[in-house]
Amino acid sequence: MVLYKNIGYFSKSESSEFDTTRSPGTSAPHSGIYRCEGCGSEIAANLGDPLPPQNREQHDPNRHGTIRWRLIAWC
Repeated sequence: MVLYKNIGYFSKSESSEFDTTRSPGTSAPHSGIYRCEGCGSEIAANLGDPLPPQNREQHDPNRHGTIRWRLIAWC
């Protein structure tokens, strides 16, 4: 879960970019923080970086299904 101390550094957005899930290997369309919809792991990615593949220590496909990255904080 993303934490913050000062809300003044953030702005609310209703962009549909926050509604889209993306597969591993897809290029990150924005720099920011992405969260796996299955296991809840969060990663930071830069614009154009490929979103990471499955890591068995964090994401067990038998428990969490396929990895689906969702943008949760856009920088």
